[in-house]
Amino acid sequence: MTDTAFDTNKTRAADWFRTLRDRITTAFEALEDSHTSGPLASRPAGRFEVTPTQRDEGRGGGGLMSVMRGGRVFEKVGVNISTVHGTLGARAQQAMAARGVPGMTEDPRFWASGISLVAHMQNPHCPAVHMNTRLFWTPQAWWFGGGADLNPCIEYPPDTAHFHATLQAACDAHQPEYYPRFKAWADEYFFIPHRGRARGVGGIFFDDLNTGDWEADFAFTRAVGEAFLPAFLPLTERRRMTGWSEADKDTQLVHRGLYAEYNLVYDRGTKFGLETGHDANAVLMSLPPLAKWV
Repeated sequence: MTDTAFDTNKTRAADWFRTLRDRITTAFEALEDSHTSGPLASRPAGRFEVTPTQRDEGRGGGGLMSVMRGGRVFEKVGVNISTVHGTLGARAQQAMAARGVPGMTEDPRFWASGISLVAHMQNPHCPAVHMNTRLFWTPQAWWFGGGADLNPCIEYPPDTAHFHATLQAACDAHQPEYYPRFKAWADEYFFIPHRGRARGVGGIFFDDLNTGDWEADFAFTRAVGEAFLPAFLPLTERRRMTGWSEADKDTQLVHRGLYAEYNLVYDRGTKFGLETGHDANAVLMSLPPLAKWV
């Protein structure tokens, strides 16, 4: 497919990520409004602050950083979208070549768009969560990637089961082999080697998705995004009224330290964003507002 022919597909993908961002921020603000009793209900309902982001001077594109801080339900949640383009630097070219993308030294142009979400909750009984979907293009190749994973500091097995079942249904509607494959990939990807443990209870993760059928791959990527709210919101609605102790909060802060370690040391998206000159505040939006190490 020529560069010009693919431009329409790029626009469709970028528009979808913006639409998904709008759906999620609207749902999260509605959840803040509905929390009118119980813990922290007396404080103002949280609202997203939206800030345009830009890449370093001379690099193309940017996005929107939408962050809510200090809400009734969400202690910190970011829902960012970006569409960036330019020329990959030497290290990024090497990384692409290592993943099997040909011709990077001859034509290192790239275009990428996506949505990235991380939510850290007020109540330790409500799980933290991560979700992202994206499209990456070079003149030689394109692919989709993304997924979602749940990160409770206090696990409730029914919540874990619901989260996975919802993601599995989204996968099964497209390819029955996707869920077991992408669940195993998430278990591997979100593992912290220096701690010898996973950062949460998993979910799905996929990358380099190019079956040769752009429409099918785009439809699946949309399905993953659409599954996020049904997978996550019922868990928060179920647990947000649960009382917590200082010990529970301490457990949450220690678990957040684990989350921060993973994102700073291992996460590919964090590394790519910083190496390609995207706004550092947007890239590091995933970090928790407070954490603790023992």
